[in-house]
Amino acid sequence: MGIDQFNRRDFIKKSVLAGAILPLAGKDLFANTGEKTKKSVIIVWGGWEGHEPKQCVDIFAPWLEKQGFDVEISNTLDSYLDGKNLNSKDLIVQVVTMSPEEEGSPRLKGLCNAVRNGVGLAGWHGGLGDSFRNSPEYQFMVGGQWVAHPGGEVDYKVNIIDHDDPITKGLSDFKMRSEQYYMHVDPINKVLATTTYSGEHASWIKGVVMPVVWKKMYGKGRVFYSSLGHGAKDFNVTEALEITKRGMLWASGSKLQLHGRQRDG
Repeated sequence: MGIDQFNRRDFIKKSVLAGAILPLAGKDLFANTGEKTKKSVIIVWGGWEGHEPKQCVDIFAPWLEKQGFDVEISNTLDSYLDGKNLNSKDLIVQVVTMSPEEEGSPRLKGLCNAVRNGVGLAGWHGGLGDSFRNSPEYQFMVGGQWVAHPGGEVDYKVNIIDHDDPITKGLSDFKMRSEQYYMHVDPINKVLATTTYSGEHASWIKGVVMPVVWKKMYGKGRVFYSSLGHGAKDFNVTEALEITKRGMLWASGSKLQLHGRQRDG
């Protein structure tokens, strides 16, 4: 289902039927009188095609444009070499799984420097959480690294644990059929949603509670991550889509926060 099908009326109708009104991720939710009228984002996609990077970009790019962003789309990591352009952005959305890029490469240095200096970073699933396995600094920035998904695509539940944060406010627990990511995670992360393993596919992890959605800082930049989004169909789940949209908006506020024009909500 494309993003255009999630108009305001349909979304509210579905939310009412689910038993709750979910605030839309948009200007109403993240309003700030000092905010500049135009933000800019670069979406960088590529890597393993099994995660449908282009199809996912096609969901979010038009929506970001509707939120007032200048949207640049790139399918090469060479975009991270252009420091002037990268540092001029408010947000980087990365959708790149399993790149062989090595620690300390000019591309990774460019990305990490931009976020450290205040450009927001957002992404989901392997496109952010399994991008550069050979770079500890990159994993330090993201706040986690994928290590397993026992059973492959399985049925599991996502539990909202922070009902006050603007990224998850108004949302209830929900079900997914997708890869249930097992990750090594940073204790500094502000965890917003979790999942619990049944032990059916790996008995030794029965009862383990794993972060699914988090946000954190890396230097001056905001970082948002969600392990949801194995493929475009995951975003047919209203809550998975909404969390990702809100997370991108939150991450795009790093520079506004630096200038005292937006709270770290």
